[in-house]
Amino acid sequence: QVELVESGGGLVQPGGSLRLSCAASGRIFSIDAMGWYRQAPGKERDLVATITTGDSTNYADSVKGRFTISRDNAKNTVYLQMNSLKPEDTAVYYCYALLRPNYRDRAGNYWGQGTQVTVSS
Repeated sequence: QVELVESGGGLVQPGGSLRLSCAASGRIFSIDAMGWYRQAPGKERDLVATITTGDSTNYADSVKGRFTISRDNAKNTVYLQMNSLKPEDTAVYYCYALLRPNYRDRAGNYWGQGTQVTVSS
């Protein structure tokens, strides 16, 4: 059983910062990539940022220069530092991991339960 647990969401004023964390636990053989998606009300779930085991990163254009993704491989944890937050960043942020629970398994996507980020004055 694999579990991803997010933390760090909340309410912040425009221009403020938040740091999200996501720890993967349980039966894990290897993790190929981790990252964050977000879903605003009435919209689809969109990619925010991803990071591979080799620290290769990818960001949505809307967050480049403001958000930074990082990872602690030893702790199976991914972080998202969000600076210069805007009201349009308001969404539920979901952590994901592309991982293999067992060496015989194919890699699959696993998701956290989501954490709310609200940017408002």
